[in-house]
Amino acid sequence: MKILFIGDIVGRPGREAVRVLLPGLRVKHSLDFVIANAENASAGSGITHKVAEELFSFGVDVLTSGDHIWKKKEIFELISKEERILRPINYPSGAPGEGKRVYKTESGRKIAVVNVNGRVFMDALDCPFKAVLAAQEELIKETNIILVDVHAEATSEKVALGWYLDGKVSAVLGTHTHIQTADEKILPKGTAYITDVGMAGPYDSVIGRKVDDVLTRFLTLIPVRFEVAQENIQLHAVVLDIDEKNGKTRSILRIQEKLNV
Repeated sequence: MKILFIGDIVGRPGREAVRVLLPGLRVKHSLDFVIANAENASAGSGITHKVAEELFSFGVDVLTSGDHIWKKKEIFELISKEERILRPINYPSGAPGEGKRVYKTESGRKIAVVNVNGRVFMDALDCPFKAVLAAQEELIKETNIILVDVHAEATSEKVALGWYLDGKVSAVLGTHTHIQTADEKILPKGTAYITDVGMAGPYDSVIGRKVDDVLTRFLTLIPVRFEVAQENIQLHAVVLDIDEKNGKTRSILRIQEKLNV
């Protein structure tokens, strides 16, 4: 089974990259399923109903998120109705939406997706290690293909979670920092791992925002509105080849595609 996971989609440039480049990737890699982190997809922060429907129409099957999931007011109603959008599983009970679900490919094969936030340098949510393990113990009864989006700041936390879940899930894929890392690997017990998948968006930027805006903030500490940049739009992702019999990953391939405009 071939699954594409797209890094954080940032604003309109990121959505355009998905629209233009995803059809070719689907054919080239014979994709069965597509997942994308979309917490920055609407004007650079949050998800709206319109943006979600747009991404689904482009061929994305499931949208994961992270700490910016609540930025748009309409998400509270949307995430309670739309099963294809996940929020981090380790928010306290009572938060709307779900952090894990089982989906089906067109062929009927079941795939579980789990979304979790890290805690280092981020909000103090429930323990991501315990939250994902509890989810895995429930999901494995239904499918052995389980993918985890770990939305976290600290590399050490992501790496530790990868080792913790090795052999228990098919893949542990890092998001949030928007810079694709070159440490993709298959861990000893068959779990694919990468610290950060990267970003779909403008790469002549500071993680998707206009350089001058961010420099002004760093140099003066004056509050500045960070506008989404527009130059050098790319789509970064990984393609996973997963053995359907045992849920282990055979290979993980980093993708870097540039949008020619």
